[in-house]
Amino acid sequence: MFKNLLLSTLFLFVFISCKKEKEVQLLNSSNYFDVLNKEFTGDLAFETTSFVEKYWRVVGNTGFNKSVYRIAEQLEKAGFVNEDKATKKDILTYRIEKRPLKKPTWESVNAIVEIEGENIPLLQHSTNRNMIALNSYSTPKEGVVAEVIYVKNLNTIKTFDVKGKIIFVETSPSRVFNEAIVKGGAVGVISYSNPKYLQPEKNTTSIQFRSIPLNEKIQSWGIAMSYEAKERLKAKLLKGKVSLKVTIATNIYPSEELTIIADIKGSVISKERLVFSAHIQEPGANDNATGVGVALEMATLTAKLIEEKRFEPNRTLTFLWGDEIVSTNRYVKEDSVRAKDIKWGISLDMVGEDTKKTGGTFLIEKMPDPSAIWTRGNDKHTEWGGFKMKLDQMKPHYLNDFLIDKFKEQGKRANWTVNTNPFEGGSDHVPFLKANIPSVLFWHFTDQFYHTDNDRIDKVSKTTLKNVGVTSLVSAYTLLNANNTTAKSILKTIENKAVSRLQQEQKLSEISLKKGDSLNTEIAIISAWNDWYFKTANTTLDIAKDSTELTKKIEETQKRINLISAEIIEKLKLTKMN
Repeated sequence: MFKNLLLSTLFLFVFISCKKEKEVQLLNSSNYFDVLNKEFTGDLAFETTSFVEKYWRVVGNTGFNKSVYRIAEQLEKAGFVNEDKATKKDILTYRIEKRPLKKPTWESVNAIVEIEGENIPLLQHSTNRNMIALNSYSTPKEGVVAEVIYVKNLNTIKTFDVKGKIIFVETSPSRVFNEAIVKGGAVGVISYSNPKYLQPEKNTTSIQFRSIPLNEKIQSWGIAMSYEAKERLKAKLLKGKVSLKVTIATNIYPSEELTIIADIKGSVISKERLVFSAHIQEPGANDNATGVGVALEMATLTAKLIEEKRFEPNRTLTFLWGDEIVSTNRYVKEDSVRAKDIKWGISLDMVGEDTKKTGGTFLIEKMPDPSAIWTRGNDKHTEWGGFKMKLDQMKPHYLNDFLIDKFKEQGKRANWTVNTNPFEGGSDHVPFLKANIPSVLFWHFTDQFYHTDNDRIDKVSKTTLKNVGVTSLVSAYTLLNANNTTAKSILKTIENKAVSRLQQEQKLSEISLKKGDSLNTEIAIISAWNDWYFKTANTTLDIAKDSTELTKKIEETQKRINLISAEIIEKLKLTKMN
């Protein structure tokens, strides 16, 4: 009797303990970081990156299409149903959109460049897979032998007799294609144009991929060189006439454009959605096989948590994989009703770097804010390059500071460096912004292997993939289930960030005034930040149902921002007077 009672008590204790443990693992806003840091391993992200990076990917070619179908295979394993077979009850769905390409696709096969009379090749595809310029045609199987003409000054190219020759230039091959090949009759172009941030004298074998116009009539070719190959060819030319034997094999053929889209349907406000976009094309590992891999693990993990009834999104979560900017632009434009309810867009691009090898840091490229007009203090453009924007191009929204706040928290947890840069453009966040949809870019820069054939899997960090994936999901889940309480919390963050920013700008303005800079300029900067955060506070209304209480808090926040700005401007006037 006592034994039975003891066993029953023990069973009850174990049952209650297991139940509590299970309850603890249910996701909510207070434990997103804890749970997702345990659940997101980075394994699938890394495995997918490894698969995709094997291929030189351009829309429509073998590697691009294999990547799409690999994503589809993994989605189905996770429980996603092809839309063609899905019912209204299916929460997890995906589709592959197919469109004929207007122009043929392209893929490199093999190439070798040899200096006549020397045994060691100048370049070969097996070690430099970026050497063939995109859109190059094959040479005859036996190759082409021709004299090299070095053109130092592009303005003088018309004075050269280039017919039947190979043109050697230190610029992009596309810049001389028309003049040298179409008009001049050169058989091909060999070029060098690695920018300084690639550290070419250190990474002597790197080749940053290049392209030439697709010309089906002339069917010519371009070769891009590494620093090592460029120096070797120049040294040879100093000794006299040089001929090269160039053998190229490429495939150019009609194809179709594939885009794969996965939806995780929201249970309450399903029309509203957050979209993660990761482009497949480009030949590297970090750029952008990592974005493909992180997005896939994010999608499959979310499916797992939903299947286990540990998470239920109120809004829809969408993942899009396709051709950079083109696919995202179409997704935003082709359905105006759908686009109206896209609340947030995030671009995952170069998100897995081993920064000890590549350099740079993880970056959140902000929506256009005044730092893209007055870039100073801790705000710095990357070597990729920014441009000075105008006040009417600003996009005030809480998404900037909300995401920075989340990523900084993961940074503290994982001892991971997170920085920001002013808006520069050039990735999948741009189509969202053009459609007035709040959007940012997650990426890394400077990367000394950016767009080069040394951007391989050994430059990818599973830890970084995990950090980006975890924090992206924490941010997404918070927004998908955002309510009045979330809006108030974000508003408080905005108020704190506004005060901090205005105080930083005050210090910078004081320094500028002491150097003799214009008071009007400094007032304009403070006023721009005041306007940015004033309007940003209003954007929190887009996640609140009953806005009465929030509206009151917004007004209080805006009054405080205005007051602080006014005080700062008065202090700056006094500083100028003194």
